[in-house]
Amino acid sequence: MTAPQDADQRRAIAPVICYPNDTLPTPDLALYQSARDTAEKIGEVIVPARDAKCFHVPAGSFFRISSVDGPQVGDLNLWNANDLNERFYSGKSRALHGTHLTTGERMWSSFPSLRPMATITADTLGWYGIDQYGGSVHDVIGTRCDPYTGNLLSGTQYHHCCHSNLTRALAEETGLSLREAEPHVHDVLNVFMCTGFTRDTGQYFMKASPVRPGDYLEFFAEIDLLGALSACPGGDCSSEHSSDSAACHPLLVEIFTPSPEALGDWTSPPVNGYDRSHGL
Repeated sequence: MTAPQDADQRRAIAPVICYPNDTLPTPDLALYQSARDTAEKIGEVIVPARDAKCFHVPAGSFFRISSVDGPQVGDLNLWNANDLNERFYSGKSRALHGTHLTTGERMWSSFPSLRPMATITADTLGWYGIDQYGGSVHDVIGTRCDPYTGNLLSGTQYHHCCHSNLTRALAEETGLSLREAEPHVHDVLNVFMCTGFTRDTGQYFMKASPVRPGDYLEFFAEIDLLGALSACPGGDCSSEHSSDSAACHPLLVEIFTPSPEALGDWTSPPVNGYDRSHGL
């Protein structure tokens, strides 16, 4: 197709940020850090390679996801522990913060609640920034590796992709059947995964994660949380993300609760204030 005569002028129009975020409620990171300094470990979960596990975090507590044995990425789902219908909304988190999350940014919940579920309080990969390819870590642009796309593209029946891992973990934790649990599994925070979009074709890409044993991403739970984490079958995702041949490693989830007085008068954020009348 021939470009119009004013093509260059149209392309040169400056972009406008869709959701300026300077009016977002600001997390009190100093308060969270002060509370974290008093926190004691109350539990941990080891997520086996190519599998997923659930964990619970009370509101006002912290959870840390760590690399322990080797470079490994993880797919994270979060739900309101008291209502599975309120869950992490990756698209809105991306619109509010950007394609990749780091310290001080939040995981927001789905409509109609739209409130902070968890705030990132520490990120040992925060140094990575955006590389020469446009890649960065902890993305909210990918979905999760799943058996349906694998079947569509190559006719496979692979059962240890992150979608299936998360479905099994949620079913085991809640007593739901696999068919009942699956609709609650949702787009993820790709913990430690290094991703971006190619500049020539706009395709989603992955590259070897910079994560190493000892690296971690830590969160403050703004509400009572049920989490599920899958140790991706792609390992560090340097070559493929649904594989029985990639080097894969477990991930560690630890939960820490601060002393009762450490958070002062902090309270969980209320649900969104929109009146839900939708113009009627």
